Amino acid sequence: MQKINDVRDRLIVALDVPTVWDAYRLVSTLGDGVTFYKIGYRLAFAGGLDLARQLVAEGKKVFLDLKLHDIGNTVREGVESLTKLGVTFLTVHAYPQTMRGAVEGRGDSALKLLAVTALTSYDDGDLRDAGYGLAVRDLVRLRAEQARSAGIDGIVCSAAETGIVREVIGPDMVIVTPGIRPSGSAAGDQKRTLTPAEAIRIGADHLVVGRPIIRAADPRAAAGAVMDEIVAAS
Repeated sequence: MQKINDVRDRLIVALDVPTVWDAYRLVSTLGDGVTFYKIGYRLAFAGGLDLARQLVAEGKKVFLDLKLHDIGNTVREGVESLTKLGVTFLTVHAYPQTMRGAVEGRGDSALKLLAVTALTSYDDGDLRDAGYGLAVRDLVRLRAEQARSAGIDGIVCSAAETGIVREVIGPDMVIVTPGIRPSGSAAGDQKRTLTPAEAIRIGADHLVVGRPIIRAADPRAAAGAVMDEIVAAS
């Protein structure tokens, strides 16, 4: 596992809200208890890239979750542009050509690239429907091996596959796990979930939590509860 100096950085709150104003309000509510935020499609396409710049300027860390996938040259050019934002993490899909292009585009910048193996909303049946002949666990293992060979910095995978991924990538690459559901919360559309404590104990470095925090009656208290689980399991 990676050495993380500030335990607060282990929690990444997903800003899965419709507007930049909603995001700013949530960040203000969460205060200093949260240091790391994820910006995905919805917010990125509604002014979220400017928000990313602002959060970085304010000393926050940003995970830009765009899951890039295209021909290698196009990915390379896109990543080159995104290095200027100063974000910490950027996701790409774990296809070999895509990952190689992303690594070229990152160059010697501080941006860390994360490869998405299999979405946490997928199960074996979903993969069969998409034409894959592999079970989720086998596809995750293959993608993790390819990511390591391509020079990717870390893996995004379900907490349920964290143990497999750690075996493949060793101690030096980052593991980020979405689909985290605190004890007692609903799974929603995620099919492969674990609690924060469970995910930390099996080797996750960073946990992405969205709805259980942002839809809570008291988001700050909900984030604090997740952090307490992380600290207890660390």
